[in-house]
Amino acid sequence: MPDPLALRPARVHEAEGPGRRAFAVFQAARHPGPLVWILPAHAPQMPMPPGLPPGIASRLHLVRPKGETDLLWAIEESLRAAPVGLVIAEPEKPLSLTAGRRFQLAAEAGQTTGLILIRDGAGSNAAETRWHCAPRAADAADSTLQCWSRIKNKRGTTGRWIVNWDGASAAFDLVSATGERHEPAPPPRPGALRADPAQGQCRPSALPDA
Repeated sequence: MPDPLALRPARVHEAEGPGRRAFAVFQAARHPGPLVWILPAHAPQMPMPPGLPPGIASRLHLVRPKGETDLLWAIEESLRAAPVGLVIAEPEKPLSLTAGRRFQLAAEAGQTTGLILIRDGAGSNAAETRWHCAPRAADAADSTLQCWSRIKNKRGTTGRWIVNWDGASAAFDLVSATGERHEPAPPPRPGALRADPAQGQCRPSALPDA
């Protein structure tokens, strides 16, 4: 079965919503090789290596440019660096079509995958895919649910998946909405499909889009 959460390699993708950083960490766990995370120097929050899934901290390179121009340059140059497995970036301003196209050309040149974390509506039309990511309201049975929706796809379909991910590895379960289950779900196991994920419905999170 094709992996619905895989990012097409050598292309640049976007993620928005309050759960976009969780999605980025999930993708970091799935991509081998060096990882580059680029965010503004004055950003109030940054990835903390001790809290990341095993195997990420030792491969992670944090880049904190002082201005937006330098940040965009760092993204492009990191995408051109062939040994890099994944580039995650958090620009402050909306991306122009020109910047988006430059990123795509850089990703193709370096055969590197990019994931740009954007505020809602601040993406580029050049993005290969765009995801909306939000933590789902937890209940007693499922306390780590995420709702990840592919809302744009240049080369395929869109879709929505309710993901049970514990944040500790690359393993995950796809689940249906709790209210739609007709019988108790079996205990989760890595990679198991517990129900049709397309039937799940996202519940907007109360967390701010920081």
